[in-house]
Amino acid sequence: MFKNRLVRCILLFLVGGFSYCTIEICARGFSHISMLIAGGLSFIIIGYLNKWRADMSLVGQMVISALIITSIEFSTGIVVNKIMNLNVWDYSRLPYNFMGQICLLYTNIWFLLSALAIFLDDYIRYYLMGDKKPHYKIF
Repeated sequence: MFKNRLVRCILLFLVGGFSYCTIEICARGFSHISMLIAGGLSFIIIGYLNKWRADMSLVGQMVISALIITSIEFSTGIVVNKIMNLNVWDYSRLPYNFMGQICLLYTNIWFLLSALAIFLDDYIRYYLMGDKKPHYKIF
């Protein structure tokens, strides 16, 4: 159905971005446009990791995906919160935070939620883009 690479990329970006915003709205009641961008970028990179390393275990993909999301959240936070002073979020009061932009608690949450991102990416690619049916090995 979706064979054009640009259309595929835009679709995946929007799915990831709106999913990230939805999670944030459910968790804290609001979101920010920067989270749409961070979520879309994270989803695309996780999808490419999934395709590039199809032999990797699901848990391995989840670990790397959590680190990808945390890195993108940190980069976004530096730009949005520190450079632009928009103060979209501040984790300074949470334990194990780094510069108030990321914290271990959320990295662990991203680890768990990344499984949903991996499955969602796989099934979007399978049902809408004609890619191979996904198969998983847990460890």
